[in-house]
Amino acid sequence: MPETEIHIREIKYQTPDYNKELILRDQVLRKPLGMSLFDENLDAEINDYHIGAFIHNKLVGILILTPLNVDTVKMRQVAVDETLQSQKVGSKLVYFAEQFSQKKGYSILVLNARKTAVEFYEKLGYLKISDEFLEINIPHYKMSKSIR
Repeated sequence: MPETEIHIREIKYQTPDYNKELILRDQVLRKPLGMSLFDENLDAEINDYHIGAFIHNKLVGILILTPLNVDTVKMRQVAVDETLQSQKVGSKLVYFAEQFSQKKGYSILVLNARKTAVEFYEKLGYLKISDEFLEINIPHYKMSKSIR
């Protein structure tokens, strides 16, 4: 897939693209666990940055950046259309999120990575900063990267 086909940009809260984001997150992150994203209170997401990856105007990847303090932002809800995983969509999203966060003045990105995704994040320069823990009944590790 040529690189020029993946376009990454911010998604504004409560727009049609945000609604597509919710569907993708539910499909990739919740349905496999027998859960529904639509059962959760998402009101606080108005304060988050939503980053989407698009191919021919179709949303194929998403991540959310939640500011924690003046220096640190948390990356969460990273989801890529399952038919496009291993196509560099996720790594391009993360790279964009790092640049975006830098421009907003943040110097540290943290995340809770599913155990199955730790290797992906390590390849992108993230370090494990916790022991394994359970989140939504799935093994996770807290990871961090300095982006300054």
